[in-house]
Amino acid sequence: MKIHEYQAKQLFSQYEIPIPRGAVADSPDAAKSEAGTLGAFPVAVKAQIHAGGRGKGGGVKIAKNLAEVEKYAGDIIGMNLVTPQTGSEGQPVKRVLIESGLEIEKELYLSLMTDRESAEVLIMASEAGGMDIETVAAETPEKIIKVYVNPLSGIYPYHCRQAAFGLNLGKELLKPFSQMLTRLYKLLMEKDASLVEINPLVITRDQELIALDAKINFDDNALYRQKDVAEMRDLDEEDPLDVEASKYNLNYINLDGTVGNMVNGAGLAMAVMDTIKLAGAEPANFLDVGGGATAEMIENGFRIILSDRKVKAILINIFGGILRCDVLAEGVVKAAKNTQIDVPLVVRMEGTNVEEGRQILAESGLEIQTARDLADAGEKVAALV
Repeated sequence: MKIHEYQAKQLFSQYEIPIPRGAVADSPDAAKSEAGTLGAFPVAVKAQIHAGGRGKGGGVKIAKNLAEVEKYAGDIIGMNLVTPQTGSEGQPVKRVLIESGLEIEKELYLSLMTDRESAEVLIMASEAGGMDIETVAAETPEKIIKVYVNPLSGIYPYHCRQAAFGLNLGKELLKPFSQMLTRLYKLLMEKDASLVEINPLVITRDQELIALDAKINFDDNALYRQKDVAEMRDLDEEDPLDVEASKYNLNYINLDGTVGNMVNGAGLAMAVMDTIKLAGAEPANFLDVGGGATAEMIENGFRIILSDRKVKAILINIFGGILRCDVLAEGVVKAAKNTQIDVPLVVRMEGTNVEEGRQILAESGLEIQTARDLADAGEKVAALV
């Protein structure tokens, strides 16, 4: 789950991580009022959406007086902001963050994330702050410092010194940097975050370290124990179909092709999409019903897939383990009848009670094509779109 910058900075404040003074506003008048409380200019007016690169799209402005704050807030709130991370469709802006300007001497990059490959927490830092870290990694990888922390033993001062020395920080900044990095680590662990990023982390002319930007992503699987974090979820920033799928504990990913996919398991989803592509078609989405799906979940999954108007055919590929093939078949038949499915349907299934499942499909009276294996399923559905 993603949250807005202003929400991430609220969490930073809870963990005593230095941030600029500021507040969020949802109208030009409110923005002007908030800027008036800061007591000095310049003031930053920053669009709040779940995407980076806002400055490149005109979503970040520096105001020199209250009139400019009001004007820039009016320009940004309501705009459809297009950035390298939103795609060409852009994202509507509903609020702005008003913040005190800083006298910046140097910009750095700092992040912590869970690293699945090493099963450790990865600290990444770079003197190339303010840039896309992907660009830095591609063009000048030597500028990125990586420090790994074993989560069983936790972060130690030597981890902080290793990162600080890599950033060429002066002696006066070693202590505040170590405190900030230790608090960021604590935040990451205690809030079940998968990523905590500051870009840029700035050194001011007064030799203070300030988190000028803030980004936090959370592990969805841990939200059940993070009630305060879950309350920060902004459904307006998410794909409506993703939101609908999450109501039924379904995992849905929207893509650009014409074949809708229903599978059980992310690995199987990857294999199905490869098969579709090899057969010459493109997946429109994939919907993972999980191992313990019920007939009701399958019906809801059908409804979500069919609400995507790009879908010209549906491929169901299920391995019957915990989810038995006869339960799947009953769900497919019920869903096909209730949703009045109007696109061709190809079903391939193997596993528990597969013969019972095939019999249910055969006796349903519906025009459902069955496939003998994965390759056959891909070729059949590709021929239909």
